[in-house]
Amino acid sequence: MGGAVVDTGDSGVKAPDGGWGWAVLFGCFIITGFSYAFPKAVSVFFKELIREFGVGYSDTAWISSILLAMLYGSGPICSILVNRFGCRPVMMVGGLFASLGMILASFATNIIHIYLSTGVITGLGLALNFQPSLIMLNRYFSEKRPLANGLAAAGSPVALCCLSPLGQVLQYKYGWRGGFLILGGILLNCCACGALMRPLMALKKTSEVDEKETKPKPKPKLLDFTVFRDRGFLIYTVAAAIMVLGLFVPPVFVVSYAKELGNEDTKSALLLTILGFIDIFARPTCGIIAGLKWVRPRCVYLFSFAMIFNGITDIIGSMAKDYPSLVVFCVFFGISYGMVGALQFEVLMAIVGTEKFSSAIGLVLLVEAFAVLVGPPGAGRLLDATKNYMFVFLLAGCEVVLSALVLAICNMLFIKRKPEQPDPPAKMEMAVIDTEMEELNKAPKNDQDNGGGENGKKQAIEQEATTKSDD
Repeated sequence: MGGAVVDTGDSGVKAPDGGWGWAVLFGCFIITGFSYAFPKAVSVFFKELIREFGVGYSDTAWISSILLAMLYGSGPICSILVNRFGCRPVMMVGGLFASLGMILASFATNIIHIYLSTGVITGLGLALNFQPSLIMLNRYFSEKRPLANGLAAAGSPVALCCLSPLGQVLQYKYGWRGGFLILGGILLNCCACGALMRPLMALKKTSEVDEKETKPKPKPKLLDFTVFRDRGFLIYTVAAAIMVLGLFVPPVFVVSYAKELGNEDTKSALLLTILGFIDIFARPTCGIIAGLKWVRPRCVYLFSFAMIFNGITDIIGSMAKDYPSLVVFCVFFGISYGMVGALQFEVLMAIVGTEKFSSAIGLVLLVEAFAVLVGPPGAGRLLDATKNYMFVFLLAGCEVVLSALVLAICNMLFIKRKPEQPDPPAKMEMAVIDTEMEELNKAPKNDQDNGGGENGKKQAIEQEATTKSDD
């Protein structure tokens, strides 16, 4: 299970697009669900934490923010560990960390303890699972990759539909401490998902063994910074950082918004279930659409449309004044949020390729971590100052729309499509055909110089027959 064999990224193994890849997809489905649903599901306990420790909305929002910041900010560390040790051992250790953090949080005596345990330790554990699972998914799927990304991304809403009501039930029966303890036990399933990440091994032919042994193998880079030379990667990174500022704000605050309007706790938590249920179908559907032949080359613009759709939904949802209007908001937000979730890493894979993806995703997540660390707490500060959720949702929508415009406009202005060139084998065939045609054209002239005759006619007939056979 050494990292040098597993994770060089360019092993020469063709992606199977199936087989054991479906087991890898299932593991990635579970890991994605835990990684993205946990910061939202933990928000169910915010009201109890406010009562327990006497803090404000912005203080509790830091829990989700730190958790997401660790999930994103530890990306380069994950890339180095994956390139050194491989995906499987890194994920199994990460599962232990994720569980340990929630167990320690159940014994917290102040909000700082929860920041360190749930935010830092659990966030690091989820990061050590999330990024390697995406790397393995990228290696097992090529032609079916958009569909695989859509199905794996559907793990987030499925987990949200389960974890949000489960958290509410655990809070009523066992309190927030008992709920954290049980959730820590559930996170041990990350270790089982890590065991599914079997590395791809190249089948060596006997005739090629000696040649490969004689060639010195270059040492794989633990973190490849050459991706920053790619304009497409730079544009994507800037747009994604702006998007993350507002993307996660509505799911974090929608439950509190419903409670502020006078709805029951269970009824308010149902909004996340509705959002997640719509999201379940939006992500695979968007993955199928992104895999179409005429859509896949323009996947960046589909991603931009998804972000604009999401931002406009936030802006319109800021005017919600009752529970039915919040339900409608969650339906449209679920559709747009699912589209963004299904496309964000598919676009990155298409930009940088398989070889550099392990480093690119770590660097992108690091840049996004700063935005994640500012987004929800900044919205919480705005809420504490204005006591109005409308401004929180307006700000989030404007940030997401701005990111879509940056991605689409910069891609049109600075990214030019390279003209399609024939492959090297096609070039060789064209050269051979040209030389044959030149020789055939010379043959009739030589026959005329020889004075014609029966021999010349026979040679001409034979040459015509050979040209037909060659053609």
